[in-house]
Amino acid sequence: MTWTSAFGRACRVLLYKIVRGLALTRISPNLLTFIGLVINTIAALLFGYANAANYNRMFMYAGLVIIAAGIFDMVDGRVARATNQVTVFGGFFDSVIDRYSDVALFFGLLVYYARANRFFYLVMVAFVMVSSVMVSYTRARAESLIGSCKVGFMERPERIVLVIIGGLFARWGAMAPVLWVLAVLSTITVIHRILYTYQQTRILEEQAAAAAAQQPVVAAERSSQQAGNAQQVPSFN
Repeated sequence: MTWTSAFGRACRVLLYKIVRGLALTRISPNLLTFIGLVINTIAALLFGYANAANYNRMFMYAGLVIIAAGIFDMVDGRVARATNQVTVFGGFFDSVIDRYSDVALFFGLLVYYARANRFFYLVMVAFVMVSSVMVSYTRARAESLIGSCKVGFMERPERIVLVIIGGLFARWGAMAPVLWVLAVLSTITVIHRILYTYQQTRILEEQAAAAAAQQPVVAAERSSQQAGNAQQVPSFN
């Protein structure tokens, strides 16, 4: 057994114990989801409180807090399944709260760059915040039309991991390149999903048009068969 597999196994065991302990309390999975939002809001406050003198420390604290919030993000669904509390609303609520958590983190960075008078990165964070929301929106809107749209790389877990890296390694200036990566890859993901949805909707429209074109032919064949059958029926008049 390699050290990586041993580490992964230890993490799975720890996660199982956390889920089992929470399941025994019969806590609502929706409450766990909301607690994750509260913890992410604390991380956002740490980002916003940072200044030129303490931003290395504040960003590192924020990164650690986001990791703690990620634990709740990982266990809420598992607790729901373990306690038979899986509901349609629960999935909807989790998705909505995730969007609020994302916006809260970026809003904290907006406050930091505004207070630091760094206009370029203020605009950059605003762009990243909008594009991250659009990544989720394009998938949700596309799946209401074509059923599934999981294409693209920059999903929420990847975004959160990058923000954590930017926070933990802020001492070495990691947040700036993280924002660039988020901006570029999120935009590419949005464009990819738009193109994919366009292709899939064209296919569905062509299939619908072909089905509509076949209906008159089928109707004519049925009418012809009915007329033929009527002629074959003997008359006793």
